[in-house]
Amino acid sequence: MTLDIAYAHDELHRGLDALPGDYQVMIKVSIPEKADLYLDLIRYSRVQRVVVLSGGYPCDTACQRLAKNHGMIVSFSCALLQDLRYTMTDAEFDAVPTKFIEQIFRAST
Repeated sequence: MTLDIAYAHDELHRGLDALPGDYQVMIKVSIPEKADLYLDLIRYSRVQRVVVLSGGYPCDTACQRLAKNHGMIVSFSCALLQDLRYTMTDAEFDAVPTKFIEQIFRAST
């Protein structure tokens, strides 16, 4: 069963509007296939931040998708770990997350 994106957006807006007081929230979502799918939520007054997960995609794919979306904060911890191996030297091990962090930074700016 697939979730109708328009329905999900409507439900999120209804839920946000129903919050008491002046509460703000962070919303954590998988990286969307459609560019700027969550831009309306990013701009919504009740939303402090929209955090995007890599969604199980390899870092290269997740960064390609991230580059097409604006205003999101990333949480790509799995992507950062994808090429780490226990057999690596310390220098090799340190180089992997550095490479991915630079790639994620470029995609998010």
